[in-house]
Amino acid sequence: MKDFRQLKVWDKVHLLTLDIYKVTARFPREEVYGLTSQMRRCSASIGANIAEGCGKQENSELHRFLYIASGSASELDYHLLLARDLKYLSDDDYRQMDKNLTEARRMLTALLQKVSADRFAANC
Repeated sequence: MKDFRQLKVWDKVHLLTLDIYKVTARFPREEVYGLTSQMRRCSASIGANIAEGCGKQENSELHRFLYIASGSASELDYHLLLARDLKYLSDDDYRQMDKNLTEARRMLTALLQKVSADRFAANC
């Protein structure tokens, strides 16, 4: 079991989620059950899956939850594009969040690779 709060990737994702909540508060009211909800849920899902994976005993379970987090990051990537194209996000907000998401995804990929290597080494 690992403390997810010690992972830089979790911290990065948590800050991104807080930003998502702030910007989606400005979205049109009719999107509250649509894009606003989707963006909030998938951004929170990234950090929640990292946290849940860290609470598991086996690296294989951590690996699985990190993959789920990665899928949620891809979903958020699309929702950010959609929000920008619908003009719900300014270009500056989009660029900043896209930059933060890209960095978080790189960190998540690196963590996935490390966990994969550890799993492989444990099976040899």
